[in-house]
Amino acid sequence: MRQWTQTELLHELEPVVAGELDRHLGVAKEWFPHEYIPWSQGRDFDGLMGGEAWTEADSKLPEAARVSLIVNLLTEDNLPSYHHEIATTFGRDGAWGTWVHRWTAEEDRHGTALRDYLTVTRAVDPVALERERMAHMNAGFTTEYGTMLQQLAYVSFQELATRISHRNTGRATGDPLCERLLARIAADENLHMLFYRNLLAAAFELDPDQTMRAVTDVVTTFQMPGSDLSGFARRAMVIAHEGIYDLRLHHDDVLMPVLRQWAVFDKTDLGAEGEKAREELASFLEKLDVTAARFVERREAKRARAAAR
Repeated sequence: MRQWTQTELLHELEPVVAGELDRHLGVAKEWFPHEYIPWSQGRDFDGLMGGEAWTEADSKLPEAARVSLIVNLLTEDNLPSYHHEIATTFGRDGAWGTWVHRWTAEEDRHGTALRDYLTVTRAVDPVALERERMAHMNAGFTTEYGTMLQQLAYVSFQELATRISHRNTGRATGDPLCERLLARIAADENLHMLFYRNLLAAAFELDPDQTMRAVTDVVTTFQMPGSDLSGFARRAMVIAHEGIYDLRLHHDDVLMPVLRQWAVFDKTDLGAEGEKAREELASFLEKLDVTAARFVERREAKRARAAAR
C-alpha cells in the first residue's frame, strides 16, 4: 500500500478543498457582530472616561457561564498563532490559501463579538481580561501535531467541541441575548467542522493507514487550544461540573459522531499499521467511556448531596 508524503497529499486534496470551499461559501451566512450586542446597556468605565469602576456585582451571569465565556474568548484571542500554524501547514496559495484566510476572518469575528458582549454588559473585569489576553498571546500557540493529516484530524474534532461549548455556554448564561450570539457563533464552528471532516474523509480514501494513525494520535492526546491558559484545569472543572463541556460530551457528542462519519471501525482497506492504530483507538475509547461514566456518577452524587442540604 502506497504511503503518500504530506506534500503529495496537499496537492491531491486541493480539488477537494476547492469543492468544500465552494460549498462553504454557498451556505455560510453573512452576519454582523454589532447586531448581537446590547449597546444600550453600556456605560463608561473608570479611567480616562471617568466612569464607574467594574465590580463583581456588575456581572449578572452565573459563575460557570462566565468562566466558560472567558476561556472561549481567550482561546479565540490566539488567532494570529492559529493562522500562522495552518498557513504554514496548508499554504497561502490556491484553494488552500483562500480557505485559510476565510477561516481566519470568520474566527476573528467571533472574538470581536464575544469581547463586545462581555464589555458592554460588564460581565467580566475588563482589566483582568486584558491582562490575561496579553499574557496568553505573548505565550503564543504551537501545535503539537507535526503532520498535515494530524492537524486536519485535530481541527475536525476541535471545531465540533467548540460548537458544543458555545451552545451550552449560551444556555448556561440564562441571557437570551448571549444565547442568540453564541448560537450564531456555533453555527460558524459547525461549518468549519464539516469542511475539515470532509477533507479528512477524502484523505482516508488516499492513504487509509496514515490517516488512521493521525486520527488515533489526535484522539488519544486531544486538548482544547486554550488548555495552556493559567488556571485552565480549575476552570475546566467548573465548566464540566456545570455540564457545559465534560468527558461525557467529549466522548458521545464529539469523538463518536465524527468517527462514525468516517466509518473508522468499518473500513476494510487498512494495512497492518492502520489496523494497529485502529486497535489503539478502540482501546482508548473504551477506557474513556468508563472514565466519563464515573465522572457523571460523581457529579450527580455531588449534586444530590447539595440538594439535600
